[in-house]
Amino acid sequence: MELVITIVIISVAIAGVVGAFSLIAGRSADPLNQTRAVKLAQLYMDEILTQKYDDQTPQGGFPKFSGPCSIGPDGEGRTTFDDVDDYDGLSGAPSTATGSALTGYSGFAISIAVTCAGTEVGLPAEEAKRIDLDITAPGNQTFSFTAYRANF
Repeated sequence: MELVITIVIISVAIAGVVGAFSLIAGRSADPLNQTRAVKLAQLYMDEILTQKYDDQTPQGGFPKFSGPCSIGPDGEGRTTFDDVDDYDGLSGAPSTATGSALTGYSGFAISIAVTCAGTEVGLPAEEAKRIDLDITAPGNQTFSFTAYRANF
């Protein structure tokens, strides 16, 4: 009788341990995907924020652009994007600025939206643009990142 009780207790304990391991194993890729998503966001945001505020902004940003806020590509391709709003609507598999695929990001997707958003940061509407970057990792996890580019 004592042997049967011991076997039952050990069986319950083993079932609990195996259940915990299966839960941990199922989520083991999450931290890796989160780290990759952050690195990918940094890559894209660095690229975007180094661009001019507007297509008509002179190199160096002085004098600052004084026209209305406009959004959208100016007929360029990704390799010739020269201002922040050219990235609006960019989506798909991650790639470098030259269009070559990024290794280690299989199954990831990016989506970028740029909007006029000066009033969100206490400026006139045409004085800042908000860049929203969504990264979808394998398993359909979505990570959202936002940055502002002011007209200066």
